[in-house]
Amino acid sequence: MSLATPRTARLSTRLLLPLALLALLGGCRDEPASPVERQAGSRPADPAWVAPLDAAIATIDEAMPGEFGVHVAHFGEQAGTLDRGADRRWYLSSTVKVPVAIAVLEAVDAGRIALDEEIELARSDFVDGAGDLLQHDPGTRLRIGTLLEKSLRDSDSTATDMLIRRIGEDHLNARLADWVGEGFGPLTTIVQVRYDAYGALHPGVADLDNMQIVALRNAEAGEPRLRALANALGVEREALRTDSLQAVFDDYYATGRNAATLPAFARLLQRLVAGELLSRDGTDLLLRHMRAITTGDRRIAAELPPGTDFAQKTGTQLGRACNVGILDAARGTDGATVVVACAEGFDELAQAERAFQALGRALADTVLAPAPRP
Repeated sequence: MSLATPRTARLSTRLLLPLALLALLGGCRDEPASPVERQAGSRPADPAWVAPLDAAIATIDEAMPGEFGVHVAHFGEQAGTLDRGADRRWYLSSTVKVPVAIAVLEAVDAGRIALDEEIELARSDFVDGAGDLLQHDPGTRLRIGTLLEKSLRDSDSTATDMLIRRIGEDHLNARLADWVGEGFGPLTTIVQVRYDAYGALHPGVADLDNMQIVALRNAEAGEPRLRALANALGVEREALRTDSLQAVFDDYYATGRNAATLPAFARLLQRLVAGELLSRDGTDLLLRHMRAITTGDRRIAAELPPGTDFAQKTGTQLGRACNVGILDAARGTDGATVVVACAEGFDELAQAERAFQALGRALADTVLAPAPRP
C-alpha cells in the first residue's frame, strides 16, 4: 500500500517527469555527432541540392531490381545530409577494407606499428578474391605499407586478412565503436566470411583447410560451387542444407556480420576527412590509395565530371555491391562530399553498376554543381 498523499504524489510526478525526460534525451544518441551534423546544425532547412538528389535517387532505386541505398553528406556552405538507407544494415563486402586501413594507420600514428614492419605470409592467410598475393609463396615477408596498398588499391583479401591478424579482430571492432558509436555489425576476416556462410550447410566445413575454401572459386558460382563444396567435404550434394548458393549468402547477410548502416559508414568517412581519426600523413596516405583503386571504373566514378577527385572503395559479393568514398577530399570541411551507396537483390551485377553510374550523374548535377549566384 502506498503512503503517498495526493499532494506528495503530484510533487513526485513534477520532479520525476523532467528527470525522466532528461534521461531519455541523454540516451537518444549512441554515437558521436558527425562533423557535417555539427557544421549544419544551425541551418533551418535542407540545402538546395537535397531535394533534387533525393528525387533522382528515388528514380534510380525504382529502376533497379532489388534495393538501392544511398547516404550523402556535404561539408561547407551547403552543408547537409541526405539519407536513403532505410535505417538498416547493408552488407559491405570489400568496403570493410577502409576501416581496417584506418585502424592500421591509427596504430602507425601511435607508434605501435611501422609501415616498414614486415609480416610473414602464412598459408592460413590465403583467401580467394582479387589481387596477386595468392601467387606468392608462404613465408614471403611483406611490409605493412605494401599490404595496405594491395588491400585498398587492388582489393586483395589476403593482404586484408594479414592486416587484421596484425591488429586483432577484437581491437578493430572496439575502435570502430569508439569512432562511430553504433551501426556496424562485427567485422571479421574475409576468410571467416566463407567459413561462416558455408558452415551453416554442414558441420564439416569447419574442418576444411582454407586452401580448400580458396579452391571453391574454380567452380562457377551457383550449383557447380555447391557440388564442389560437397566434393571437398566428401558428402553427397543432398547433404548440404540449401537449395541455392544465393540462399546460402542471403542467410549469411541476415546475420549482420560485416554490415553497417549507411549513416554509420558515412560518419567514419566524415571524421576521416575532418582530420579527427588520423594524422595528416596517415589521412593523406589512405586517400592516396583510395584515389588509385583499380576496381571502381564501372561505378560512381564512370559518370562523374572528368577530373573529379574521388577517393573511393568498392565491394562486391553475391547479390551485393557497394561504392563508398569522398568527393573533393582535398577541400576537407570546406566542401568535401561523402557518399555511401549499396545495392542488393539485383539479378546481374551490371544492373547495380548502372545504378551507381546514374548516382554519379545525379551527384554531378546536384551537390557537386556550382551553387547558383544570388
